[in-house]
Amino acid sequence: MLDELKKMLGRIDADYADLRYEIKKETVVAFNGTELTRVTTNSTDGYVMRALYKGGFSSTAFTKPEDAAKAAAAVLENAKLLSRNIKEPVRLAGTAAIKDHFRPEMTEPPAAVTLEEKIELTRGYNAIPLGNPKVVSTAIVYNETCRNKFFVSTEGAEIREELATVSISGTGTAKDGALTQNLNFSIGGSEGFSRLRDRREVFENRTKLLTDMLSAKPVTGGKYNVILDPELGGVFTHEAFGHFSEADIIENMPELRAKMHLGAQLGSGIVSITDDPTLPHQLGFYKYDDEGVPVRRVELMKNGMLTGRLHSRRTAAIFGDEPTGHCVAEDYRFAPMVRMGTIMILPDPATDFNKLLAKLGDGLYLCAAKGGQTSGENFTFGAAYGFEVKSGKVAGMLRDINIMGNMFTTLKNIAAVGNETELSERGGCGKGQTNIRSCHGGPHVLINDVVVGGR
Repeated sequence: MLDELKKMLGRIDADYADLRYEIKKETVVAFNGTELTRVTTNSTDGYVMRALYKGGFSSTAFTKPEDAAKAAAAVLENAKLLSRNIKEPVRLAGTAAIKDHFRPEMTEPPAAVTLEEKIELTRGYNAIPLGNPKVVSTAIVYNETCRNKFFVSTEGAEIREELATVSISGTGTAKDGALTQNLNFSIGGSEGFSRLRDRREVFENRTKLLTDMLSAKPVTGGKYNVILDPELGGVFTHEAFGHFSEADIIENMPELRAKMHLGAQLGSGIVSITDDPTLPHQLGFYKYDDEGVPVRRVELMKNGMLTGRLHSRRTAAIFGDEPTGHCVAEDYRFAPMVRMGTIMILPDPATDFNKLLAKLGDGLYLCAAKGGQTSGENFTFGAAYGFEVKSGKVAGMLRDINIMGNMFTTLKNIAAVGNETELSERGGCGKGQTNIRSCHGGPHVLINDVVVGGR
């Protein structure tokens, strides 16, 4: 296949060109309540070709190999047109031309498991919440995505990478009279189907939390010191901070770019943040991005100081940085863009959860992300549930919780972080394209003076 791609690429007389071919296989099993509503298996494939000509950078997608000559002519013509009409010519930061075939180790490749077994495992987990009389509905889905990617460039890169992601996730709804509550369920990863086996405890614990939420009292709005659990803290890190670490987000936002210059003291001295897609078995794991650049761990913040950004080759050239391997496409239909991999606040080995509670004293312990939005540097996130904390002890359960604030203020108000790291098994990001391999998480995080609103 790589030789065929090189022949297709040889039709382009450009300063630089690359070609990505991908075979994508997906399996979906969906339950709505007790009813099996969907079983699908799809295999699709296609190509994305990019060309750089005198500063004009263009891409095109096609699905048939016989269309390669037409695609090559079109992408070159578009690049030439752009070169005559752009103010700032595109440059690409240098990177090694790698030749490699990467296949991650898997304890149990999902392709080796029968569809019947996938259906029955999903059915079994779905039955756990439905076995509680207070749970009135569920929507539980098995998702499997296997990507076999090939990449060649006129610089000499020849890369093949095989990736597989599996998950069982969804929501449950509990009801008591007129009151309804929802909570998500999720297990998954990239080390194979074994990640999904023997995980009943996750669904049992989440079902108990869901039904307990019916007895929780609504939170009283106000300003509190709070502890965020790893899921909610991870969402804050991803949404409020992480997207502004993606260089293509801030490159045309002069005011924000000025605030987020390397060396700026943006957080309290205990806050260090990394993005690390090299962590094996996580949703965010991969070895090469869709520009053929090896991905690497990036230190984004150290002791509150901004120390790095996430880049494509194009944005790395603009900012004068090195490429980081964070230019990723949803699939063969799209040109790649800058994306997070596995982003997290780093833990403090000296601070366990009990120490966090003691330091908090009186406040709130908030758990489980439930929607939200960002507007510039301001954010609003929902927490599915939480608890009052009195004199360092966890007390009554709370519901109908929202937190809001300013990203810069909140980073400086982080007073402590826990010593554990828990990464999401749900993941995903919808920036322009869907990226199922985006992962977040981290430790528990203690933040002072957080505005909390109820329903």
